[in-house]
Amino acid sequence: MRYFDPKILASEITPQAVFENRRDLIKVAAAGAFGLALAPWFSREALAANSDKLAATLNPAYAAKDELTPAKYVTSYNNFYEFGTDKSDPAAYANTLQTRPWTVSIEGLVKKPVTLDIDDLLKLAPMEERIYRMRCVEGWSMVIPWDGYSLSKLISKVEPLGSAKFVEFISLADRKQMPGVKSNIIEWPYREGLRMDEAMNPLTLLTFGLYGEVLPKQNGAPVRIVVPWKYGFKSAKSIVKIRFTEEMPKTSWSQFDAREYGFYSNVNPQVDHPRWSQASERRIGDAKGAFAPKIKTQMFNGYGDQVASMYSGMDLKKFY
Repeated sequence: MRYFDPKILASEITPQAVFENRRDLIKVAAAGAFGLALAPWFSREALAANSDKLAATLNPAYAAKDELTPAKYVTSYNNFYEFGTDKSDPAAYANTLQTRPWTVSIEGLVKKPVTLDIDDLLKLAPMEERIYRMRCVEGWSMVIPWDGYSLSKLISKVEPLGSAKFVEFISLADRKQMPGVKSNIIEWPYREGLRMDEAMNPLTLLTFGLYGEVLPKQNGAPVRIVVPWKYGFKSAKSIVKIRFTEEMPKTSWSQFDAREYGFYSNVNPQVDHPRWSQASERRIGDAKGAFAPKIKTQMFNGYGDQVASMYSGMDLKKFY
């Protein structure tokens, strides 16, 4: 169990001065060639500055003690290939994403299939803030305060059938809104999946915000999944469909290269990616920047107490 570090104050989670400085810079750059030259940078900053508040109560049972990653990195250094392959592309181009109206259909092997408006989803359960470590397969990591509620609360409402063994998540893929979808990097739409017990684990978060504000578009607005003991690509963004299946669903990156991206994708320092080691990581943040010293990667990203029992008896080098 992880407990909230009392040294982290609510006022520190979203530094007001950061956003005020951004607004001032945007105003200064609005006129002249200087503004035009830096337009992509300022569009990224404006996205971070113009978020709406999202009421969420900190859940101390899910608050890692690690130092928080500053919001400016969380909202500007992302993998979201629907908007481009560079880490800065999502923040630069996600302004085209329309998050209202938005519906999510829940279908497949459930007693109560339903299509829910995003506002109905927001009201389904009390909103919590959880501070989670997130680990990318590329070797970098962040510590992010996410806002949402356990996915299990939604699953319980739709009453899966006994034959439902997996949950599939399907993301939006709209060429008009998402320039990256025009590429053939993967087969669109983006698809991810979890085993039923993984989806029902209390750690798995149906997520609507971060840092006490609604999700920025570049972070998977308006609704995504966060699965903190797995590599980041398992946490599907901008979800439009949740499907319950008996067979293991095909997932985007495992279809792209199953040798590099297995279905489970649990953070496991003992299983290297074919092109690099997973034994260590670099934490992104202000103090140390891109050259932060490497730290040892923890099994299950440090959440073994909550999730290891689900994989008892499995060969985690084979089922990676």
